[in-house]
Parts: sequence; C-alpha cells; structure tokens
Amino acid sequence: MKIATIVEHIHINRLAATPKYLQLCNSIINSIESGSIEANDTLPSINELSCKLEISRNTVEKAYRYLRKKGIIESVPSKGYFISPAACPRQRKILLLFNKLSPHKTILYDAFVEAIGDNNAVDLYVYNNDFTLFKKLIHEKKNDYAHYVIIPDLSHGEDDVYQTISNIKKDKIILLDKPVPGIHDEYSGVFQDFEADIYGALEKALVRIKKYHTIKIICSKRHCFPIDILRGFVKFCNQYQYNYKIVHDIDNEDISEGEVYIILMEDDLVTTIEKINRVKLVIGRQVGIISYNETPLKKLILKGITTISTDFYEMGRLAAGLVLGNSRERLQVPFYLRLRPSL
Repeated sequence: MKIATIVEHIHINRLAATPKYLQLCNSIINSIESGSIEANDTLPSINELSCKLEISRNTVEKAYRYLRKKGIIESVPSKGYFISPAACPRQRKILLLFNKLSPHKTILYDAFVEAIGDNNAVDLYVYNNDFTLFKKLIHEKKNDYAHYVIIPDLSHGEDDVYQTISNIKKDKIILLDKPVPGIHDEYSGVFQDFEADIYGALEKALVRIKKYHTIKIICSKRHCFPIDILRGFVKFCNQYQYNYKIVHDIDNEDISEGEVYIILMEDDLVTTIEKINRVKLVIGRQVGIISYNETPLKKLILKGITTISTDFYEMGRLAAGLVLGNSRERLQVPFYLRLRPSL
C-alpha cells in the first residue's frame, strides 16, 4: 500500500485525554486489525508523519519505539519502518450489516459464514430498517473492518445511502440485494433483478396459473419491499390479460374461488391461509398460493407451498467469493420457481 494511503488511516484526536503517541499507536494497531494496513506495508517516515499530522517528531518517534518494542513494526536502515508480518491477524474482520432478520436472511448469513471459512471473523449487525441506526453503525464501524457487506436501506433515498457509505473506501464495500441507481456501478455486489425475476417466474408457472381468473399480490403497507416487484407483477398480468389487484391489507380482503394469491411476507401468508380455511376453499384447486422467498418449512406446509425466490444461499456464497478474491465485480443472483401443490 502506498504511504499516502496509509496516512489516511492514521488519526489523532486533539481533544482526547489519551497521549498523542498512544493515539498514534492505537490508530495503527486498529488499522492492522481491520485490514486497512497489511503486513509489510511501509509506514511514513518520522518527518513525514510529523508534518502530515502536525505533531512533534518526538511524539512520532516515541510511538514507533513503542510499536517496535511490541513487535508490531520493524525497521531497516535506509529503508524505513514497515508493518511486521507477525503483527497482522490471521483472521480478516468482516462486517455484515443487514436491514432485518428473516428466515431467508438467515440462509444468506449461514451460506456466507460457511463459504468465508474459519480464517475470517464475521460480525453481524441488524439495523431493522432504521436509517438513523444504519448511519450510526456505518459511522462507528467505518475503520474497524477489512470488508463491509451491506444490505442498504433505500427508504430514505439513494443520495442518503451514497453519502452514508462514502465514508468507507469503495474497495471495502460489497452491496447486496437491490441495485442502487447511480451507485451500484461503483461498488462490488450481488444483486437481484426484482422486476425481471417475478415476471419470469410467473411465466414459468403459467400452465398452473391458467386455471384461475384473478391474481392478487399481498404487499402490506407495514412492510418495506422493492417497488420493482409490483412492476414485474403488473407487467405479467397485462401481458397475459389477467384480472389483478394489489392488496395492502389482507385482513380486510375477501377470499374468492378462482384467485391466486402471491404473498410477499410471512405473517401475511399465515393470515391468508387462515382466511382460506375459514371459507372452506381447497388450496391448489379452488384458490392458489405463491409465496415469495423459499424457506425449508414451505416444502412441508399444505403438502408444499409454491415459492418464487432468490437463491439466498447462492447470494451468500457469491458475496463471500467477492471478499476472498478482493474482487470488484457486480453479480446477479439466480431466481427460482418451485412448483408445489399450493398452486
């Protein structure tokens, strides 16, 4: 790493009570632990760092002596100071920052941890679609990790997301889930194409859907979801001339024979099944159910619920591959239809 780049990771807080030489030491140690500074990286000379940080030569010299004594840095006459390989952790620290926890996000997490291997340390934080918490975590953790794997909160707009994550170097960030317009081309990531995915999956299910006359998509207002899903749904219904309805409150929706229900959220799935059972309609013959996002239980409920789903296991595996390869790629994750008796 270039010396100029290393200096970016070394900070002094002039208002802190901690002696400046210890601040300097701690800053270098934290950068090593996060992977920002690596083994054999050359440190700035005493004069360079003194000038850049506007602190005395004695302060820098004292910090370097302390770090040499601890075996964190070494020096070679006429060549300067560099990071000792022995000081660098074997484990790379990785932050996973998810917008929420759900069964499919658990699959993603498990796949990522499995693929990343034991030589890397993974910390998971969940901000529960709270943009204030999202910004706070990014700010607090911006110097602590070698890589940041983030599902961004887009409810406050792409500009706010961009400004928030811009505090972290681009090559450390991997974005997941939905491409951020005007942003995702600058970052590595594993993305879904929500509009094309649902349209293509419904086309593959067309033979079974043909026995119904109306398709309803259940997307409760109490949940956040990509608007692109609705665009793909409406596009399909218009293309194949189906009656359709976007339902924001399943509790007050009538259930009728000849309808297919595409259900985005797990709690709405339970409510819909209960309402169908109350009116004594047969699922898979008189009404159809398609559930968004595959989970193991959906193979068993009602002898099997038809799902349309991103391959979250593959998303986790691909994200881990980008980390391990230090790759600057943008990958699209597969999307599958799993036909079962509920349709």
